[in-house]
Amino acid sequence: MDAPTSPISDEENKLAIVSHLLAFSTFIIPFGNILGPLAIYLIKKDESEYVHHHAAEALNFQINMTIYGIISALLIFVLVGFILLPIVLAIDVILTIVAAVRASNNVWYTYPLTIRFFD
Repeated sequence: MDAPTSPISDEENKLAIVSHLLAFSTFIIPFGNILGPLAIYLIKKDESEYVHHHAAEALNFQINMTIYGIISALLIFVLVGFILLPIVLAIDVILTIVAAVRASNNVWYTYPLTIRFFD
């Protein structure tokens, strides 16, 4: 997306950051990585274009990472999953942190190689 049409408020900035960092809630709540960004997306999608963008990006990325994780876990039976699962987890953690940092700098970050389910 292009630059915002209006200045980004502190609240919008914080919600954009939180929408990415909620991915780590999956370590406490099953599928929290999807439910957290989904909640922000549903609540704020019509109020802020910036929050809408970041929540949708976080949601799309976490859905993709969940699918990749499930596939990698199933591939453990053919031993490939032992290599793929840590790689998927590392990519998830690293890109989530990168996205949160970019959101904190008011950048309209887009995750690479992500299938977009929500716009």
